[in-house]
Amino acid sequence: MLALIAGEGALPRAVAEAQAERPLVCALEGFPPDGIAADITFRLEHLGTLLETLRGKGATQVCFCGAIRRPRMDPAAIDAATMPLVPVMMEALGRGDDGALRGAVAIFEAQGFTVLGAHEAAPSLLPEAGVPTRSRPAPGTEAEARIGARVVAEMAVADVGQACVVAGEHEIAREGPDGTDAMLARLARPIPPPTSEAVDPLSWGADVVGDALGVAADWLGGEDGRPPGARAGILYKVPKPHQDRRVDLPTIGPATAEGAVRAGLSGIVIEADGVLVLERDRVVEILDAAGLFLWVRERAA
Repeated sequence: MLALIAGEGALPRAVAEAQAERPLVCALEGFPPDGIAADITFRLEHLGTLLETLRGKGATQVCFCGAIRRPRMDPAAIDAATMPLVPVMMEALGRGDDGALRGAVAIFEAQGFTVLGAHEAAPSLLPEAGVPTRSRPAPGTEAEARIGARVVAEMAVADVGQACVVAGEHEIAREGPDGTDAMLARLARPIPPPTSEAVDPLSWGADVVGDALGVAADWLGGEDGRPPGARAGILYKVPKPHQDRRVDLPTIGPATAEGAVRAGLSGIVIEADGVLVLERDRVVEILDAAGLFLWVRERAA
């Protein structure tokens, strides 16, 4: 039996719907998945009890899917079954995102469970390489993608984020702990009719490094040489170099497409076999309606 260790968002439901038999859905308290009921809601302080419950129900495989924020542990709430796991859990929680997830995988594997990636449990969520949209990447998109790859590699050193926005030769924004959709929201152009409130570039300063702050301010203000209403730049999203692809594989969906439209981008570039696409037909529909492209790019050698 497959058990989903689920967080927020639509991914747990998509993975569940790809199975011939309904998996056991286990949600971390405070992070319920969208559109699917949890069979078990657990606290991190009761992880040992969850492992015993999964074995008792015949689960042999687990899949981590959905978004969570790093939870805090209440030492007073740790139960007896979890106590032996505390040293490993605390070490994992003290690492970066990828390190913490690797620690979680190690705990489940040590207990005899096989850990599947969401792409292994639901391979249909991985689109084939190519351009499924009517709009095609412009000639300069390859150069922007190479800059994006460099930026994500730099982000991997800090173990935070898997996405960035690049326009021409400029890095505009980096994904922060609040995710891709939040990054795009901070770059969104004002929606007509105009208001008297200006976009405050300091509100998204955590996503910008160095002189990219001034570049992004020009971007938001339409002062970067583009004709009014013109689209430029890409959302670039790929796995971190050397990350364990069984956990936290990048995901985009309709909200990401809508965010790219509102941010005035020309398209989205993702890595073939490295990024999950939820509601793919709807994503393409949104991008086609706005004239944006989706490029599922072959992984760079």
